[in-house]
Amino acid sequence: MEKRINQLIESLQNNNLESIFITSKANVFYFSNLYAEAHERLIALYIDVQGRKTIIAPALELEDIKNAGWTSEIITYFDHENPWAKFEKWLSHSGGLPSNLAIEEENLNVERFQQLQTLTKNGDIQYGQRLLNELRVIKDDDEVKILQEAARFADYGIETAVKHIKPGKTELEIIAEVEYALKEKGIRHMSFSTLVLSGAKTAAPHGTPSMKPIEDGDFVLMDLGVVFKGYCSDITRTVAVGEVNEEQEKVYNTVLAAQQKALNVCEVGTPLGQIDRAARSVIEDAGYGEYFTHRIGHGIGIDVHEFPSMASNNEDPLKPGMAFTIEPGIYVSGVGGVRIEDDVLMTENGPKTLTQFPKSLQKV
Repeated sequence: MEKRINQLIESLQNNNLESIFITSKANVFYFSNLYAEAHERLIALYIDVQGRKTIIAPALELEDIKNAGWTSEIITYFDHENPWAKFEKWLSHSGGLPSNLAIEEENLNVERFQQLQTLTKNGDIQYGQRLLNELRVIKDDDEVKILQEAARFADYGIETAVKHIKPGKTELEIIAEVEYALKEKGIRHMSFSTLVLSGAKTAAPHGTPSMKPIEDGDFVLMDLGVVFKGYCSDITRTVAVGEVNEEQEKVYNTVLAAQQKALNVCEVGTPLGQIDRAARSVIEDAGYGEYFTHRIGHGIGIDVHEFPSMASNNEDPLKPGMAFTIEPGIYVSGVGGVRIEDDVLMTENGPKTLTQFPKSLQKV
């Protein structure tokens, strides 16, 4: 925790910033080890180059803050109290208001932005999102171990789903089996709402599971992930129920080839956008270019979607320690779709695939 805070202070200094106000659940956790859901209440972390640091949180979170290992200042408030007034008083008594303040512009709502403007007497407020993103994008050894374990649970989730897929079972019944099995293993939260789609519904990349029964000849697309020790996994597999037609097999094999091509170009220094372009070229050459409707992947860590974006226009270089997904897909309206997704860690020696469930076409 202290190492991360010191890195943040150094980054603030390098960017001519005096302080930062952090409100996102992920970044509060990254720098304080407090993993808490704020709901409508304010939970925030303030850090400045003077070395002042405090958590601002509802009084009901006090025990969790202590249990997280936070030993610096804590400003707590009851629901009838004004946390901003308490924060301003603390700043005034501990060294004064900051001359400038960095914020998470992608997370802070307008009401809280206005509160900070008032608190700093309309002082200089700067964007700090990229600064935080760049600190979190390279995973350390402890984070890698957690991501590996989260990926193992994701594999288990897919394994469970495949075991229960059969004609007549509904999409929601499969989801229930998966989440029950994972909870038996100690998983409290999924990274996102578990997705099981079948038949023509697989043409919607983020479709809505229902009581639709699975039928012979369907593709079944499963997209799931777990939260383990605050870190997310994310895996997608597509399987066939019984025999599928020649077109379905072509689509599946094209997606699989596209993912392998994307993995093959993952080298230290490769522009991130080149990974997308490599997979896209395979899909375009097979005649399905218009049916690959999203980027090749996204960063993964505390947030299931985090920095960096793996879109085709991102020319940032691939670095050791980056964790991300590679997930090409083809989605043909009225017919169906296929997506294959893995969590990947970039190392000095090349990409390491964390999710390990088999990818050859399975017929269940």
